[in-house]
Amino acid sequence: MRSLSAWAPEGIPEIRPGTDLPQVLVDALRAAGTPLVDGDVLVAAQKVVSKAEGSLRHLVEVTPGAEAHRLAARSGKDPRLAQVILDESTAILRVRPGLIIAEHRLGYVCANAGVDHSNVGLGEEWICLLPRNPDASAAAIRRAAREAFGTTVGVVINDSHGRPFREGAVGVAIGSAGLDPLLSFIGQQDRDGHTLRASVEAVADELAATASLLQGQAAEGTPLVVIRGARYVAGTGPSRPMLRAPEKDMFR
Repeated sequence: MRSLSAWAPEGIPEIRPGTDLPQVLVDALRAAGTPLVDGDVLVAAQKVVSKAEGSLRHLVEVTPGAEAHRLAARSGKDPRLAQVILDESTAILRVRPGLIIAEHRLGYVCANAGVDHSNVGLGEEWICLLPRNPDASAAAIRRAAREAFGTTVGVVINDSHGRPFREGAVGVAIGSAGLDPLLSFIGQQDRDGHTLRASVEAVADELAATASLLQGQAAEGTPLVVIRGARYVAGTGPSRPMLRAPEKDMFR
C-alpha cells in the first residue's frame, strides 16, 4: 500500500527582513518533535522567503513613469504598483480592469508579476515581490535541514497562481532543490503495452499544490509543510526546466 502524508509545524513567528529563515524553519521542526527522514519534502511559502530576503518595495519610494501611468489607466491599479510590476516583468501579456498578466523576469507567467499586498505585515504601503533566486533559497533551506537533522530532503518554494481556463488559484513551484521538478514516463509502457510518448509529471507543482491545502491563502500562519511518501527523483532541482519555451506555448 502506498501512502502520502503532510503536516505543518505551528508556532513559526512573523518573518521580517533579515530573518534567518532556514534556522527559523529548523527550530519549528525541532519544536514539533517529528524528526525528518530521508526523502521528505519541505515546502516553504514564497511570502516568508521574500520577506526574510527583503524582496519588498515601499510604494512611497516608487516614482511611476509614463508607461506605468498608461498601464495603470488600463488596469485601474495604482501607478506606483504598475511601475513595480513593470520593473519585475520582461513582458506584459494581458491587461483588463483589476488584472495584469505578466511574464516575470524569472520566466513565470502570473498575475501582477507576483507582486502582492497580502500578509506583508509592514504597513499598507509595503508590497512583496517574488524572491530574487528561489532555487538558491530552496537550496539554503535544504542545507540547513541536512545540517540540523542529518537527512537528505527535497525542498520546494511554492506560490499561488491562477490559471487561464479554470477558476481558483493553486500552489505552484517557483523554486526547488534536491529533486527533479519533472518526472518523465516517456518510453515506458502503460498497462496495455502502449509506449508513452508525451507523459511528463510536474512533480514539484503537485507537491506545491499539496502543501497549499495546509498553508491556506489567508491568515493561517503555516508557511512550512512537510510531505512524506512522495514519489520523486533526487536531483539538483533547479525549477527552470518546468518553464515552457515561448515557441511551444500555443496560447501566447
